[in-house]
Amino acid sequence: MDKSRAAMNKLLCFGFGYSAMALAHRLAAKGWDVSGTVRSADRAEAIQAAGFTPVLFSGDEPRADLQTAILGATHFLVSIPPGNEGDPVLRHHQAHLIDAPDLKWLGYLSTVGVYGNWDGAWVSEEDEPRPVSERSRTRVAAERAWLDLATTHGLPVHIYRLAGIYGPRRNALENLKKGTARRIHKPGQVFNRIHVEDIAAVLEASIVKSDPGAIYNVADDEPSPPQDVVAFAADLLGLTPPPLIPFEEAGLSPLGRSFYGENKRVKNSRIKSELGVVLTYPSYREGLAAILTKLDGGLPTDR
Repeated sequence: MDKSRAAMNKLLCFGFGYSAMALAHRLAAKGWDVSGTVRSADRAEAIQAAGFTPVLFSGDEPRADLQTAILGATHFLVSIPPGNEGDPVLRHHQAHLIDAPDLKWLGYLSTVGVYGNWDGAWVSEEDEPRPVSERSRTRVAAERAWLDLATTHGLPVHIYRLAGIYGPRRNALENLKKGTARRIHKPGQVFNRIHVEDIAAVLEASIVKSDPGAIYNVADDEPSPPQDVVAFAADLLGLTPPPLIPFEEAGLSPLGRSFYGENKRVKNSRIKSELGVVLTYPSYREGLAAILTKLDGGLPTDR
């Protein structure tokens, strides 16, 4: 191995979205070189302006410049969702991942949706996925494909099942300001959430304590009714919360209804016991209160 090439840690993000950006900022502050794939030239300009190296990748075909980036990276984060034809990264660049000479860690961002419906019971990483929706079934298939690759070729793959993501610019405070927040009530329904900075903290801890083949639930401590979150956010803003709407009268889309068809409480003990993570935002209350303190002119500040 070329020691000069391996001296710097290099993160390549397949999909440079909300969660990937949070990790990118955290690692770049520690001297990492960070690059990531984007689908458009406009997004590439934004990524470059933020100090990172963009690589165009639509997911529809392999790219030579992405192949070069893969072979030069030490760490990979995969956040591109699978499609009808499977995982686009594996479909187009699996051979290059296998050949990456300096690969130390690969993280795949999945979803707690793979567990399906447990009628409000607790689930852990030891429980078998039983997905209900087609999108969750494709996630389970993608997880298995990545883990099979790890088993067959010894790649350091880790799976992270994320709860509902929120943070600056994506939260109930914003929805209330936009007038789009709704308090939909379905008796017994709860959801876990996770602040984007806690996601980044989990990923960084996993990089330090790499355990190939591990699966982690990345969720907060308090699965809660969604209408309670909106009410708390309204109280923070000094607003009257929107009225409760019975689930049957909410007129949700098929996609929206499918989310309410999956009711579970997600255990997060593994990220604490194995990775030593202490959540900065153990519930939506700490997370929303912290976001409120960063408001600038009525909108959460961007990085």
